[in-house]
Amino acid sequence: MQLKRVVVTGMGALTPIGNTLPEYWNGLINGVSGADYITLFDAAKFKTRFACEVKNFDPTQFLDKKEARKIDRFTQFALVVSDEAMADAGLNADNINPDRVGVVFASGIGGLTTFQNEVMDFAKGDGTPRFNPFFIPKMILDIAAGQISMRHNLRGPNFAVVSACASSTNAVMEAFNLLRLGKADIILTGGSEAVISEAGVAGFNAMKAMSERNDDPKTASRPYDKDRDGFVMGEAGGMLVLETLESALARGAKIYCEIAGCGATADAHHITAPHPEGLGARNVMLSALDDAGMQPEQIDYINTHGTSTPLGDGAEVKAILDVFKDHAYEVNISATKSMTGHCLGAAGVIEAIACIQAVVNDMVPPTINHFNDDPGLDPKLNFTFNKAQQRTVNAALSNTFGFGGHNACVIVKKYVA
Repeated sequence: MQLKRVVVTGMGALTPIGNTLPEYWNGLINGVSGADYITLFDAAKFKTRFACEVKNFDPTQFLDKKEARKIDRFTQFALVVSDEAMADAGLNADNINPDRVGVVFASGIGGLTTFQNEVMDFAKGDGTPRFNPFFIPKMILDIAAGQISMRHNLRGPNFAVVSACASSTNAVMEAFNLLRLGKADIILTGGSEAVISEAGVAGFNAMKAMSERNDDPKTASRPYDKDRDGFVMGEAGGMLVLETLESALARGAKIYCEIAGCGATADAHHITAPHPEGLGARNVMLSALDDAGMQPEQIDYINTHGTSTPLGDGAEVKAILDVFKDHAYEVNISATKSMTGHCLGAAGVIEAIACIQAVVNDMVPPTINHFNDDPGLDPKLNFTFNKAQQRTVNAALSNTFGFGGHNACVIVKKYVA
């Protein structure tokens, strides 16, 4: 069968460096750090006392106060970015067939904070099980997709995707495949995460995965720097409106770019550590290029997973050199987690948005917080350190890798009629 072309017609973003799509892009190109001391709970006794929080977020500006209390923060984020993306795409009840519009949404962890708070309250009591009747529907990570569908009356395919930090890239891939197979006309896809809580921070601290640079939070996320010491936790929500090209043309929609291809692989190596030679990362990029029918030389920008961990950054660079060979030195590489922190299940979609904006604006966002070169990384690679760079970006590739060895990759390119 002839696969349909799929384009991006709307976006929404709620991030540590901007609470709307324009604010987020402005933060990216200006190299803004979203890291600061934690305000969502008292972190005084924690090994890590800082994170990249979404700032000045009041859910009652978007949701009824009573309804806002019934949903976890990650779902609040999801609804806010769904509203922005729908408006950006020009979609409303009058111009869509709700049976042909779906939602594929992701979270790596879901309602961890709700789970934590309910169990803590129970533990403080006399043993009588007094739980909030909304405990389970607030916690389960598929609820965000369901809530989005109910908010906008979308009755097409609807489900959640989870693959740790690759979750929202996998969601984009699933939406892309449903559309090109003709299973829907439009799909809202992306992810959200909000686990800056006692359990979330302490859990990652126990794994020794996070930076403990408490004296200088804003520069703690430093991918590819010699002195990187772990990732900085972030929270965010992001949404893409994916649409078949024929649907977009029929309604005269603005088109940001085209989804060229996607890939997914497994490391089959370790529960948290990447394959030391970047095998899964190599294979997922090759898979995405094959799916897109593209050659490595056609990629201009790579938004790396780039978490600022000692092992992960090096393994991904090895994979890039293996796939792109001499062209690796012609490509701009950047790790926007240096600004947003690692937003876990939402990382993939907000980094896909960074790639889309790079393609639209011919501007590559930087990797900030670079102070000292890592002698183990090839110095001839262009990591776009500290300052955005203007260049033609015809195609961009976004990598995301998750605990469990999950790898996902999406390629976006300029739309050509």
